Amino acid sequence: MMSDLNVLTLSDALAQAAGEVEQALGDLLPVPDGAEARVVHAMRYAVLGGGKRMRAFMVMETATLFGVDRRCAARVAAAVEMLHAYSLVHDDLPAMDDDDVRRGKPSTHKAFDEATAILAGDALQTRAFEVLAEHDTHSNADARCELVLALAAASGARGMVGGQMIDIDAEGKTLTADEIGRLQALKTGRLIQFSAEAGAILGRANQMQRHLLASYGRDVGAAFQIADDILDVEGTAEDVGKATGKDAAAGKATLVAILGLDRARAQADALSVQAASHLDSFGDKAAHLRALAALVVARKS
Repeated sequence: MMSDLNVLTLSDALAQAAGEVEQALGDLLPVPDGAEARVVHAMRYAVLGGGKRMRAFMVMETATLFGVDRRCAARVAAAVEMLHAYSLVHDDLPAMDDDDVRRGKPSTHKAFDEATAILAGDALQTRAFEVLAEHDTHSNADARCELVLALAAASGARGMVGGQMIDIDAEGKTLTADEIGRLQALKTGRLIQFSAEAGAILGRANQMQRHLLASYGRDVGAAFQIADDILDVEGTAEDVGKATGKDAAAGKATLVAILGLDRARAQADALSVQAASHLDSFGDKAAHLRALAALVVARKS
């Protein structure tokens, strides 16, 4: 007999996972007594009650493939959301992209102040690794170490931070499609790739299974970023939840700028199909992950 999780629609599964991760985030970020409570309020403001939770969903779904306890998976998903939120808080600062709106509400530095936002981002990043290292995340110390190592690699100078540096350096320059692809793979793709691989690490999967899920995450991440660039051109601030048209105004390098909308959209679609193909060996258990690969290129926000 199929479990309730297997018969949920993608929309329902996304909502269920988001609820579980939201609960975990709230529990993992208690507000302390004392003046330091302000930074925790800023952390909670940045990470709770918003966003698509796509990365968290990928953690939850890939963990389900291996029968991982959902409470453990939710902790890892929460850690990914903390890491992602930290990057957004810092990305929105005047020294970076200078965005006043995030997820349809004032950016953290606008809701609090710049100094508090910087500290909140720092604290979200360190809390993410603390959660991964805690025994409640996994009883196997090797699994916890692998999670910490993989997230560090995805988010540091050879991952997300490195991609952000390339992005800043590329403003006003002409990059090739390959150079833009590498920029986006580091800035956006590596964290999404980790999110897909995390469930396999939790489930102590074999190397082939880890490789397949990492490849799925890599291709979904690439498709997601192209779709994001298309939304920056075609979307509205109301739908997207942040200012649009900023990439072109800042002279940022995107595949849309090089290929045009139609070719960029075709490439995103091809990446979505390729991502789904990595899941063939997982059968029907990966249905939600296949549907997610299609959703990332069809979304309007």
